[in-house]
Amino acid sequence: MKSSISSTVAFSVTVAVIFFSFLSTPSSALGSGSTYAVVYGSDTVCAVISGQPTQRILCHNTRLRTNLTLNPGVSFSSIAAGENFLCGIRSGGYSLLCWFNLIGSSYTLKPKRIYHNDTVLLQSLSVGNTQICAVVNGTNAVKCWRNDPSKAPNEGLVTVSSGVGFSCGVSVRNNRVLCWGKDPVKSGQIQTGFGNQTMVSVSAGESHACGLNSTGGLICTGRNESGQLNAPSGQPYLFSDLSLGSNFTCAIRTTNGSVTCWGGGAERFNNVTENISFESVTSGSGLICGLISGNLSVMCWSPNNFSRIFLPFQDILPGPCVEPSICKCGVYPRSDQLCSGSGSICSKCRILPPPQPSPPPSPPSTPSKGLTRGLLAFAIVGSVGAFAGVCSVVYCLWTGGFLGKKKVHNSVQPTITRGGSSTRSSSSPPSRSLTFRRQGSRMFSMRRQRSGTSSMKHTDKAEAFSFSELASATGNFSLENKVGSGSFGVVYRGKLNDGREVAIKRGDVNAKMKKFQEKETAFDSEIAFLSRLHHKHLVRLVGYCEERDEKLLVYDYMKNGALHDHLHDRNNVEKHSSLVNSWKMRIKIALDAARGIEYLHIYAVPPIIHRDIKSSNILLDSNWVARVSDFGLSLMGPELGKDHQQRPMKAAGTVGYIDPEYYSLNVLTDKSDVYGLGVVLLELLTGKRAIFRNGGDVEEECAPVHLVEYAVSAIEMGELGRVLDPRVGLPELGEGDAVELVGNTAMHCVNAEGRNRPTMTDIVGNLERALELCGDSHGSISSGICSIVSDIERD
Repeated sequence: MKSSISSTVAFSVTVAVIFFSFLSTPSSALGSGSTYAVVYGSDTVCAVISGQPTQRILCHNTRLRTNLTLNPGVSFSSIAAGENFLCGIRSGGYSLLCWFNLIGSSYTLKPKRIYHNDTVLLQSLSVGNTQICAVVNGTNAVKCWRNDPSKAPNEGLVTVSSGVGFSCGVSVRNNRVLCWGKDPVKSGQIQTGFGNQTMVSVSAGESHACGLNSTGGLICTGRNESGQLNAPSGQPYLFSDLSLGSNFTCAIRTTNGSVTCWGGGAERFNNVTENISFESVTSGSGLICGLISGNLSVMCWSPNNFSRIFLPFQDILPGPCVEPSICKCGVYPRSDQLCSGSGSICSKCRILPPPQPSPPPSPPSTPSKGLTRGLLAFAIVGSVGAFAGVCSVVYCLWTGGFLGKKKVHNSVQPTITRGGSSTRSSSSPPSRSLTFRRQGSRMFSMRRQRSGTSSMKHTDKAEAFSFSELASATGNFSLENKVGSGSFGVVYRGKLNDGREVAIKRGDVNAKMKKFQEKETAFDSEIAFLSRLHHKHLVRLVGYCEERDEKLLVYDYMKNGALHDHLHDRNNVEKHSSLVNSWKMRIKIALDAARGIEYLHIYAVPPIIHRDIKSSNILLDSNWVARVSDFGLSLMGPELGKDHQQRPMKAAGTVGYIDPEYYSLNVLTDKSDVYGLGVVLLELLTGKRAIFRNGGDVEEECAPVHLVEYAVSAIEMGELGRVLDPRVGLPELGEGDAVELVGNTAMHCVNAEGRNRPTMTDIVGNLERALELCGDSHGSISSGICSIVSDIERD
């Protein structure tokens, strides 16, 4: 037995946010993960911060009262803590990073990459005193590091929790608790203590474990020298989330969200916490922390003394930001704001007691004759009234009476027509192209078809504005408010009545009939796609207006304009002090744009091909976060596992950026967007336009040059420095490696054959590496095909 709590080696708490659901559903913990954790032995609490484009990790040392941001600019979905170290799964689940020796003020930490795989993704994390384990998305297989991986069970687990020398999880196959680890005696005893109980969750402490079974009961087993197994008596379904410390246990009450603790003196604070509602609770060796429901702040208290601390964090994520389609019990309020438009937070599912059988009805009594007549008359009058009420409701809904001034766009449903009869009029293109069909008053929805399952994908509602509102917001579309043009019209800056600053795209009302259908399709396309796409690197659609011949789209206003203007506009070209005139910023912008396109190709269902990736369609918000815009030419791509080649009626795009294979062969794939991004990368490196004039002082006398021809030859000969943008200056040592990696990436992106171009996931990986290199003075770069193969670091 250890002499004091402070000398206790740490263990981990369950980092999976337990989604209580039917036990027959093995994916009930899909996407789950803790968003804050206590780092044992360092008086440090870390959390994933919400409401910002990057969901970064912020740490606070409660003793020194100092803050630390780990890997700023990188988003994480879940974190877990061990003894003086912290681990986090990156958003998307493809990489696991850990920071070791997180002690005192030693805040110059660099992470170790423990795992990296673009295809085998991680979904939840568990950390013990030394062991690190994670569950694989889809298969629920368990991977462990810093311990003997062979000890982990060879079957899927719903949730995993690690203690000192052991880990436990709930089996997908039979919902029994399985335990393993380098201390086989401890793990064997704890597993035996759960017996054959059918469990929903399990949480580990230093030498004990607790869990909730399928009937709502709390079961604890292991050592009990400090009363950590002595749970308060009560009815089933009394507790939801659990968190175990060195010699104490805490749980959240299902009735009011309060925290109650027992063992090791932790119960002395229960009279304070019983008046506060918490989203979740987590523990260290001598510290308990809870996420307060009211303001999503963290309150910590110690079982050893009557003191509490409120951490200086704002709006901590109550759960990871995931695709809303996987949320079985609805979406958490303010999800869009908390996730900054990139995914949603799932509301927790609660397992409830089974419904009690209704008492048998009393034998009917014989009513009197007068009462029978009265009831008959009442029934007739009530039926007539109910029928009239239903008719009124139907009429009001039909005429839009209930919708008021702000209505919901529900008239566009994108469909894929392949071969067979056309769904459009005789003026429509042949059915082999991707077309959009208007379905009057049907809500836009897409069927999810990944992994052999299908579900309806919810779309957010876009506001409908009146033309007069938008005219007023833009000063009657004054020239001074004009900020650019899009795929079907002119873009104006505007300010709505409620103070929101927006960008308003107005279609050309004087367009000839020949062009009208194209503008109509672009208008419908933007609403159809952007109403269901939510990502921090895609421009958000606020609403629309459709009155007579007027068609307008309303977006979030991007304060810092288009990347094209910062690189090429005459008013900006000579501004050497521009914020984009640094290699790190340019690489960050490229990474932001690549992540947005990767979302379209990989995570949108069905996938989407943008078809017009160029620097003028990459916009910068007030925080200089890049977002992809203008979906007027976008088309739906194939589902996963299907043919990736599409054949639109004709090629579309912008000269200089359009994929030559697509243009010449009329074959569209997602690699066409890769080509466009490759040209943008070359723009960022050279500062030159996609098509420019070169060779003399008088621009009109110079022959036009394609940027791809100009830059790729220099990259191939190892002379990238010869074509770099002089406004940025020569890169430093670490930056030089980063710029070289971006150059090699761009060269592969603009390969003449689409099959030889990298995927967007490869590109994102390379740009992430390049951004990391900007802060380092060393690093090696492979000049091979554009993908990074990361070695798994084992300690």
